[in-house]
Amino acid sequence: MRPTPRTLIAIPVHNEAEHVDSVLAAVRPFGLDLLLVDDGSTDETPRLIARQPVHCIRHPINQGYGQSLRDAFAFAAAHRYDWVITMDCDEQHEPRFIPDFLRAIRDDDADIVSGSRYLMPEGDAAPADRRRINRTITAELNEALGWSLTDSFCGFKAHRTDAVARLRLDVTGYDFPLQFWVQAAALGLRVREIPVSRVYVDLNRTFGNGLDDPSHRLATYRATLARELARMDELRRVDALSRLDQPAQRPASLRLA
Repeated sequence: MRPTPRTLIAIPVHNEAEHVDSVLAAVRPFGLDLLLVDDGSTDETPRLIARQPVHCIRHPINQGYGQSLRDAFAFAAAHRYDWVITMDCDEQHEPRFIPDFLRAIRDDDADIVSGSRYLMPEGDAAPADRRRINRTITAELNEALGWSLTDSFCGFKAHRTDAVARLRLDVTGYDFPLQFWVQAAALGLRVREIPVSRVYVDLNRTFGNGLDDPSHRLATYRATLARELARMDELRRVDALSRLDQPAQRPASLRLA
């Protein structure tokens, strides 16, 4: 068996006082370093985190889910972790699947190992608007990228640190996955999905920033997807033009500016 590369578990949190202790208790037995990114919590979450033997980044104000992930990737790179596993702190990502991610990491045949809640036949029924939007956006992503993802919004993922360091991510909100996937495809990153459970603990959880309106949420996701696809097309065009003035050489992957 190959040794497991040095791996960090990163957990974005925002007002998770109800869950943070139990989630950390379930994750800690796997013996991996833990990073919590507290995105401006205003409840007891900061006090509870302070009692735990974990790394912590704290945003003084809420900056968004995407920003929390960007900070986690930067931390992993700065501290020389080979991989970072991201998971949520609302008990909807079950830690019992962490060994599955570690096995996939050891297989060393992917740069992103993405959990899919739709590769298992059983599980909680997703709220209708979330399932509809996930299905719609995943289909549009697959058509644009030539992929066959089954779950484009699951945050339970493992990321090869040096691979994601090549991305130029600037989206801070819940539309972050759209930019992430388009750039990953542009750079030719290898993606593998593995089954994870479909759990919905609190059907009343909100997105904020107007995204609780399903039509606005879908429009936001589509706008980010369209913007990022256009950006990648422009970079490819500029890259192709620049090569016309260069001597023939072995093709390189697209470089994100």
